[in-house]
Amino acid sequence: MPRLFTALEVPEDVAQALATYRGGLSGARWIDVENYHVTLRFLGDIEEEVAQEAAYLLGQVRRAPFEVTIEGLDAFGGDRPRALIARIAPSPAIVELQAEHERLMRRAGLPSEKRKFAPHVTLARLRDASPRAVADYLGLRGGPPGLTFRADQFVIYSSRDSVGGGPYVMEAAYPLR
Repeated sequence: MPRLFTALEVPEDVAQALATYRGGLSGARWIDVENYHVTLRFLGDIEEEVAQEAAYLLGQVRRAPFEVTIEGLDAFGGDRPRALIARIAPSPAIVELQAEHERLMRRAGLPSEKRKFAPHVTLARLRDASPRAVADYLGLRGGPPGLTFRADQFVIYSSRDSVGGGPYVMEAAYPLR
């Protein structure tokens, strides 16, 4: 049973720029640079037939390429920070693409995604990082101003059952046109 999700790839030059923020935060488990991506829809551990239906439905998506802008660094988890992220500006193009993925996955028989879509690139998983240490890290680093890339395809990735962070395998790619 594959564990799948749809995503935008982060180009190598942008990934390398984000990699300069690695280090300096106790309790961070840094994601390998080659595994940086922007998740659109988590499908989960699904049966092969559902995976095939999802792949077929995603092949029907017709959207134009668009620009993706990284706004800055942030953290998920509030008083119990669990991830350090690069926040993506929620443009109409990315929000509409994600909403279409959500509709198609529901049509394939998957349950609705419970979490609100917050486009981001996960840079590190946090374990026992204090809110103060995370706030200090973010205050010192600021974030990557003006980092932009063109999304000209989305992909389906599979991952092994792990604590997150890859390695991910591209199972299918869908051009935006």
